Amino acid sequence: MSETEHKMIEILRILTQHDKPIGSKLIADELKNKGFNLGERAVRYHMQILDEKGYTERIGYAGRQITELGREKLEKGLIYDQVDFIHSKFEEMIYLTDFNYMTQTGNVVVNTSTIYNEESINIMKEIFESGLSVSPYINLNKVKNSDEIEVTTICGTTIDGILLNEGIPSQLKYGGLLKIENSQPIKFTELISYKKTSITPLDAFSMASQTSVLDVVTKGNGTIPANFRLIPSIGRKKAVSIIDKLKNIGINGIISISHDGEDILGLPVPNGMVGIAIVGGITPFCAIKELGEPIDIKIAEEIMDFKTLHPITSKIEPILKHPQSNNQPKIPFLLPKSWNLIQQVNFDVEKRKGDIIANVSYISKDNLDKSMRIMEETYNSDPKYINPYYKLIDHPTDDEKIGIATICSLSIDGLLINNGIMCNPIYGGLLELTEPPLFIDLISYSGTTLDPHKIFISKNKTTVYKNQGAKKILASFKEIPYVSREYAVYLLDILKNTGFSIYKIGKPREVTYNAKADNYNFGVVAGSGLNTIAAIKENGIAIQVKAIEKLIPFEKMDRL
Repeated sequence: MSETEHKMIEILRILTQHDKPIGSKLIADELKNKGFNLGERAVRYHMQILDEKGYTERIGYAGRQITELGREKLEKGLIYDQVDFIHSKFEEMIYLTDFNYMTQTGNVVVNTSTIYNEESINIMKEIFESGLSVSPYINLNKVKNSDEIEVTTICGTTIDGILLNEGIPSQLKYGGLLKIENSQPIKFTELISYKKTSITPLDAFSMASQTSVLDVVTKGNGTIPANFRLIPSIGRKKAVSIIDKLKNIGINGIISISHDGEDILGLPVPNGMVGIAIVGGITPFCAIKELGEPIDIKIAEEIMDFKTLHPITSKIEPILKHPQSNNQPKIPFLLPKSWNLIQQVNFDVEKRKGDIIANVSYISKDNLDKSMRIMEETYNSDPKYINPYYKLIDHPTDDEKIGIATICSLSIDGLLINNGIMCNPIYGGLLELTEPPLFIDLISYSGTTLDPHKIFISKNKTTVYKNQGAKKILASFKEIPYVSREYAVYLLDILKNTGFSIYKIGKPREVTYNAKADNYNFGVVAGSGLNTIAAIKENGIAIQVKAIEKLIPFEKMDRL
């Protein structure tokens, strides 16, 4: 992305922050605050280009405002910036929280979601009464001439804001899934860092197939969404006192607070710090999803006056017990696990022999013929973007199922490293095949316990198979030192000719398909072996998606 495009994206961002049309002088002033020295004349030039593209429109003499097309462009335009924006957005919400728990006045951070069935309110009420929420204070707003009901609930980020106002800084670290057994929190099973992702972590885990909130309420066993943050240990006593006072006014959701340097729920806590786990603010909404009811969940969307919220129930009987022990095995993150497989890749590009890393996904044998037909059609319709290699593998325990192995993109990292070239897998992403293609979502490999591509498949974000608009496929972004560029390009070209999906080899400091490599490095965009698997799922076939599973000899794979 050029500097001019970057400036235009910033102009669009400024326009979204104003409810009315604004002029070039105000835009120039705000750009200056962002570090862009652009005068009014230059702003008008950029605005003219934006008008021509349909991203903005002139409203008489009042100035310009952003169009829906412009909002869509802004959402996709700086994904490499968005991966930092999510964390910054929560920091902004924390700063803007000015709730005074003594007077019960001020602003809190809220999630505003939309339900389409009034009976869903009773489901939510049951979850609130179980204590699996940050607060029973909500706001219900029925949309006129519609079945839609907007539900506003308090987000756990509010507690971080309250602590900050009392001089206790919190570091929001992860959102994830927390395992519950006999009503006792055991450990986090999945996590995504709030840094280096364009998707809000809990949003990634809000699928009905991933949570079991209702089972936790009725049986005491299941999985709930939760957040984890750190505070300095010197502030623990004061923080506990504040949290106790918050409980008395209906703001809680605290699952566990560790002591100095004490591990908590499978997560390490550095010396001098204290870990705090809080129920995810979206937990009541996840219960609605589990019943198959339609709901649109939005996370930490805005700041709202606490006085506009009212308790949905006064009967709160928390069902979660305190964790008995924090001595749980530490949860392994994806990249450290993957490095051991990456190092074992020994594929020889000249002989086209050797081990590569494979994803192995399982389907019913009854669906095999249809699945193979879908894979072939997917490859034939877009051979430039789809990897044609696969291998059928027996299921280890179920004779009714069969595995489909495909080449994992981390094989490319392993091949380059085996040839003396350092290659770091940076992001797994969702690539929209516009011209040029653009990443519209990115998740850092280093900050997740799940393969990013598996997350995008579970959230039905792909459109790999016969889509009328721009296709959305799975791709990864890798980073390679510039000093090794010549040899790396040579090897990557051979891989591409072999059938590996190599989409783009970037240049130093270049934004490559909307992803950015560090200085003195260049980026490589490669396709995922899970694209054909995503196509199968898009056709309604039940498939158990597994990524980065095992090593397989390349020469034993078949080709579509």
